Formats: sequence, C-alpha cells, structure tokens
Amino acid sequence: MSEATPGSRFEGKVAFITGAAQGIGETYARQLAAEGASIAIADVNATGAKEVAASIAGTGARAIGLGCDVTDETQIEAAVAETTAQLGGVDILINNAAKHLMEYNAPCAELSLEKWRLMMDVNVVGIVACSKACRPSMRQRGGGAIVNMSSIAGFASTSPYGISKLAVRGLTVALATEFSPDGIRVNGIAPGIVDSPAAMADVPREMIDQFVEQHQLIKRPGRMTDLVNALFFLCGEESSFITGETLLVSGGYPSRV
Repeated sequence: MSEATPGSRFEGKVAFITGAAQGIGETYARQLAAEGASIAIADVNATGAKEVAASIAGTGARAIGLGCDVTDETQIEAAVAETTAQLGGVDILINNAAKHLMEYNAPCAELSLEKWRLMMDVNVVGIVACSKACRPSMRQRGGGAIVNMSSIAGFASTSPYGISKLAVRGLTVALATEFSPDGIRVNGIAPGIVDSPAAMADVPREMIDQFVEQHQLIKRPGRMTDLVNALFFLCGEESSFITGETLLVSGGYPSRV
C-alpha cells in the first residue's frame, strides 16, 4: 500500500496501537505517523515492534516500540507508563491485537478450551485491560478516541473467532457508555475480506474470490486504505458525535435493514 500524503491531521496526538509490529496495526501506525501523530507500537513481538518504530522514526516522526503482551496487565501498565514518559500520554488507543487465524474458525466444540481461553483473553479481555490502562492519561489530556478492531465475523459467524468479535462489539458499547464522562469516544471497525498480508496468507484465494462474488455488494476485496480511511474518521473530529458504534468496512456484507 502506498504511503499517505504527509499531513498534520493528528499533529500533537499520541497513538498507542496494539499488535502493530505487522499487518493492519503496522499500517495504522505508519499512516497515523504520516499525519503527524506520535506512535507507541505495543506488540508481544518486542523486536518487531522496535524495528517498525525505528523505521517510522526514520521518516521524522516520533515512535517507540514496546514489548507488550495484552494478556499481561503488568506489561500493559508498563507500556502505557513508558508511552507517557517518552511521548507525553495517550490520545488514541487502537485495540488491534488479536488471535485470528483459520484455526479459530473451527467449530466451537472442536477448538480446545486452552485455545478458547487464549483467544478470549487476547481478543476481548486484552481490550478491557488496555482501555483501562490508557483511560487516566486520556482523561488528563481532555478526552480521546478508542478504536476496537472487530470483524464481519462478529455479525454473521458462529465460530469461536466470530463469537469473540461479537463480544468486542458489545464491549465497544459498554466502554463507550462508561468512558463518556471523560470525553473518551469508543468505536469499532469491522473489516470484511481485506488484502492484509495475514489474511492473504491464511485464507485460500478461491475462498476469497467466492466470498466476494457471492456475498459482497462491492465486487472486490477490501484494501488496507479502506481501513485507514475508516480509522482516520473515527479518530478525528469528523466523528465527534459518534460513539458506541461499530463501522462495517466490508463491501456491503452482511446486507440488512
């Protein structure tokens, strides 16, 4: 994906992004940095997080890489504290870290309980922990925006992964309600089939093509730029009257009234 034209849309803002050492999270980090934001990349892959941060810093933006397992509350609190110490605080939280490979789309009774617990701990409880840790800084800085990554699977799937992303939708509403007195808006993005490296590597191409043709109203896979545009909207002033919503970015799937 080509870099966005450099701008200052998020000048003075600090974004804390989980699972940003690669894929969609890395793309968000690079594009927010191109629009003036300072970036904290939090990822269980500490080496990858630091490498991406160094690459972003090489463009002239402020960026730090932090080892952070979103299932470990101590690591989360340490990462947020380091972000505050180095970058000044947190204005934008993007809860992107997730377990999402095809193995988590197995039938509910076939996925091991160990994997169920890990998936829910990362995909759902991790959002609670990161949001809780970032809330004081956001409150102190006059408010902020949280974006939770859900999925179309949270609208029309009964797989373990879909159930976790349905929970993310509910959590988005709950946190939006709870955090509203602090001026913190909480919304979600539910991508459909998108040309992220992980999706392209994990999902068979014939399955992607069939889904696009049979289920989408817009007959192409989503692009990373589609997600970036949605993210910019939800983090910016254009959406200042929107909270508790999950925005489908899915080519019209699932269609409903």
